[in-house]
Amino acid sequence: MPLHPMLERVTERVIERSAPSRRRYLDRMAAAKSQGPARAHLSCSGQAHAFAAAGPDQGRLAEASVGNLGIVTAYNDMLSAHQPFERYPTLIRDAIRAAGGTAQVAGGVPAMCDGVTQGEAGMELSLFSRDVIALATGVALSHNTFDAVVYLGVCDKIVPGLIIAAQSFGHLPAVFLPAGPMVSGLPNDEKAKVRQRFAEGKASREELLAAEMAAYHGPGTCTFYGTANTNQMLMEFMGLHLPGSSFVNPNTDLRDALTVEGAKRALSLSALGNHYTPVCDVLDEKAFVNGIVGLNATGGSTNLLIHLIAMARAGGIILDWEDFCDLSEVTPLIARVYPNGMADVNQFHAAGGLGFMIGQLLNAGLLHDDTKTVAGDGLENYTAEPKLVDGALNWTPGSGESLNTGILRPATDPFQDTGGLSRLIGSLGTGVMKVSAVAPEHRKVEAPCRVFHDQDAVKAAFKAGEFTGDTIIVVRFQGPKANGMPELHSLTPLLGILQGRGQKVALVTDGRMSGASGKVPSAIHVCPEALDGGPIAQLRDGDVLRVDAEAGVLQIITEGVLERPHATANLENNTWGVGRELFSTFRGAVGSANTGATVFGDF
Repeated sequence: MPLHPMLERVTERVIERSAPSRRRYLDRMAAAKSQGPARAHLSCSGQAHAFAAAGPDQGRLAEASVGNLGIVTAYNDMLSAHQPFERYPTLIRDAIRAAGGTAQVAGGVPAMCDGVTQGEAGMELSLFSRDVIALATGVALSHNTFDAVVYLGVCDKIVPGLIIAAQSFGHLPAVFLPAGPMVSGLPNDEKAKVRQRFAEGKASREELLAAEMAAYHGPGTCTFYGTANTNQMLMEFMGLHLPGSSFVNPNTDLRDALTVEGAKRALSLSALGNHYTPVCDVLDEKAFVNGIVGLNATGGSTNLLIHLIAMARAGGIILDWEDFCDLSEVTPLIARVYPNGMADVNQFHAAGGLGFMIGQLLNAGLLHDDTKTVAGDGLENYTAEPKLVDGALNWTPGSGESLNTGILRPATDPFQDTGGLSRLIGSLGTGVMKVSAVAPEHRKVEAPCRVFHDQDAVKAAFKAGEFTGDTIIVVRFQGPKANGMPELHSLTPLLGILQGRGQKVALVTDGRMSGASGKVPSAIHVCPEALDGGPIAQLRDGDVLRVDAEAGVLQIITEGVLERPHATANLENNTWGVGRELFSTFRGAVGSANTGATVFGDF
């Protein structure tokens, strides 16, 4: 199928824009390739330290005669999505040993749960944790004793942080090994109804807790289509998972077989063999464009509008929100997974999942098939699905048809003709909106605004009954420089209540919303942020704004606003407590949301 002209145009634009930085990056990777792992060149003392605890693998490591696989793990047993990783190092070591190689845990990285910190001070560390994860991975791999790496991570900031670091070690092959989603519990829409009833004072805290625990009830990722599961989609669309592996449940025979095969595949791609495939060759401009298409076709998390930009920059590739917007205009929305629909990711996977979607988008000319992946050359590999046949792992052709057209539709008959994202531009700055879950009648709001400097003040105004008419709620001083850009997902229930009363309502913020943000129009990631001199800092209560996702407009209607002085905020309470004092350097160095909100600058 010929490529869609817009896909070609955006890809060419990204390649041209990125040419100088991409060339510098690839030159660095070529130099690293030529040097190879250092373990054979270590001093005797250095080798003894590196191999001292390797048990039966000591001899093979000292001889440097076999491949050594590094394991970077985000395991902890507080995160349901990461608890299954506890078993992975043993599975991997045994499999690699049986294959004649060696494997070592190179290091661990932190992994926080945004679900725990929603509405809490700890959320102000969430975005920065991505860059901490990248730094921690850099430390883990700095011993330079590995021929390939497997990365164990799933959730919101973990995969992007691991990708940033993997790009720094881009001369090494990399395979990402997921844990899979928890089995389905209380349906997500039922959980949301209890949340909304609680916000209205119609449900007790005991009822709320019971509903939440029935929804989040076992090991694996949450079953809604938020940032964590969007990450898993991207790893397949970008060729870093084994085909069909993203949404296989934890602690199953198939999950274990995929883990073992992924580890062996990583080592087989090292420079010691005949199929050397470093990650710098996998994550090229076309792979990132494929990722953006996947994001739009699935109605994925808005957090990836920040993370994909930061991930790409680590490999010298420069993405812009314009690229996301242009691809959204031609990418059909062909999946409905909560909050964009009623189904969860297990039902999505059963209906045909990512293999069906990739096949549809390839046939529509909306994906580059000529990319390198850990499964071989070509994205066509990712239309297959893994199965265990007599205990052996095999890939068979996936279903060419959706098994539930309420969840998955062909590209020729989509849920909507355009993707799930919209870029907004105007006198208020630049922002983005996830529109896949917003009904068409709610995508344009023009109303007076109420201005707040934190989400607690919004909740207090709601409880006091102050929102009685059409309202655009502005929450500013929530950007990366101000307080680390926390998600404001805890505002979702009350915004839904206002919308349910028939009021026109929207949110405008220089902060973030959850990857599971849904039916209320939310212009987020507004740049410049308030602390960086953005017009959002010049607004006052009663100013009329226009938020129009259809036309891509974020406009101040009231005249004279831009002549006002910029408001200031007392941010002293954002600088300490739950570790926030440790991140003052990050707040001072971080870039804007539209450049990835990263502390690393240009690589």
